[in-house]
Amino acid sequence: MKICNSHVLMMIVDQLLRLSYFFLKIILFCDIILKNKKKTEEMKVPKVTSDGGNKFTSLKITKKPTLSKGKPGKEYCSICSLPLNKKKRLKCQHEFCEECLEDALHQTGSICPICNHVFDVLMGDQPDGQMSWNKSSDSLPGFSGCGHIVITYNIPNGVQTDRHPNPGKPFSGTCRIAYLPDNKEGNAVLQLLKKAFDQRLIFTVGNSETNGLENQVIWNDISHKTSLSGGIKNFGYPDPNYLERVKKDLKAKGIKED
Repeated sequence: MKICNSHVLMMIVDQLLRLSYFFLKIILFCDIILKNKKKTEEMKVPKVTSDGGNKFTSLKITKKPTLSKGKPGKEYCSICSLPLNKKKRLKCQHEFCEECLEDALHQTGSICPICNHVFDVLMGDQPDGQMSWNKSSDSLPGFSGCGHIVITYNIPNGVQTDRHPNPGKPFSGTCRIAYLPDNKEGNAVLQLLKKAFDQRLIFTVGNSETNGLENQVIWNDISHKTSLSGGIKNFGYPDPNYLERVKKDLKAKGIKED
């Protein structure tokens, strides 16, 4: 009887040890999961590097304070993110260090580097050239009842200035033809394009997406119709939204109807 009781007791102890080992494994497993989760969360905190990319780090990122009027504290430059040095504020209320703003405006002209608001007369880097136009009695697809306007742009070869990608190097000029309907709205757009040309905004110097060549005179993000027909895909007519679209392009550069 005593032997039987001892055997039962040993079995109970053995089962308890097995259960203890099982629960210990569960506890260790949960601990590993929690540690890995914490480590993963720390690694996923993004830190902005000086070259504009994102670098993963375990450091905690603190948001720089923004100030309301009348409250004490520091204000930060919207470009370098450092405390303002000789603060300059634009009409759009973005604030910059004087030197940071001067460097940015040297590249972009009178455009806020943050929101692209045009705060003054914007002068581009378009090389010297000529813009002329004449009129035809033929109608454009989608604009029956009126003729059309033929615009000719001529930019000769030249040498890049310090506002271009490669100062001192030659660039290849261009001769482009564009078309507008000869109606009230088309003539209004013509005058806006003339104003943009005078402010050197129609063209710039860069790499051509068409032929892949460098140091070329290229369009400067203002839509033009370079074909009489063929529709939107061929940069031609019909395109019922073109005139509104080109006015938006011009407005983005500060060129708008009075």
